[in-house]
Amino acid sequence: MQRTVILASTSRYRRELMNRLRLPFEVQAPEVDETPHSGESPRSLSERLALEKARAVASRFPDAVVIGSDQVADLAGEALGKPGDHERATAQLRRMRGQTLVFQTAVAVVCQATGFAQQDIAPVRVVFRDLSDDAIEHYLRAEQPYDCAGSAKSEGLGIALLEAIDSDDPTALVGLPLIRTCRMLRAAGVELL
Repeated sequence: MQRTVILASTSRYRRELMNRLRLPFEVQAPEVDETPHSGESPRSLSERLALEKARAVASRFPDAVVIGSDQVADLAGEALGKPGDHERATAQLRRMRGQTLVFQTAVAVVCQATGFAQQDIAPVRVVFRDLSDDAIEHYLRAEQPYDCAGSAKSEGLGIALLEAIDSDDPTALVGLPLIRTCRMLRAAGVELL
């Protein structure tokens, strides 16, 4: 018997990535507080939130295999979240120009009924170009990436912001590391092929 797979996320980007797997799945909002704890590193924040999201939905659907994921842009140890508006996105991108960031993208897979729980993180090292204010403004007007960590929407025009991307899981930068997700789904008993 194949268990129901649930993506614990309201992110359209994660939903689009999950569609690549051609696996039936449902989507549920995890409804967790994403406020960082005092002194929490971007990596720890991402790992904690991915697991909390998966567990929050698994508590409501104990027989399902639940996927939680979170991404935090890490600028020299400082967590940059989703900007939410144009002004904050402009400020983020100005700080990021010419810098190397690590996008900490964590994933957790949980099935409460079987006691299954695994998590992993796929750090993505990204080098930003030294962008002009005009280039930043053009990008923000075109993409409006206010729901993306660090204002970087790499699957769209945001790729033009970058000099280099270094990752062993190419979908991690978009918000869900599918290689790791597939590995954990198989371990949880979900047949993918």
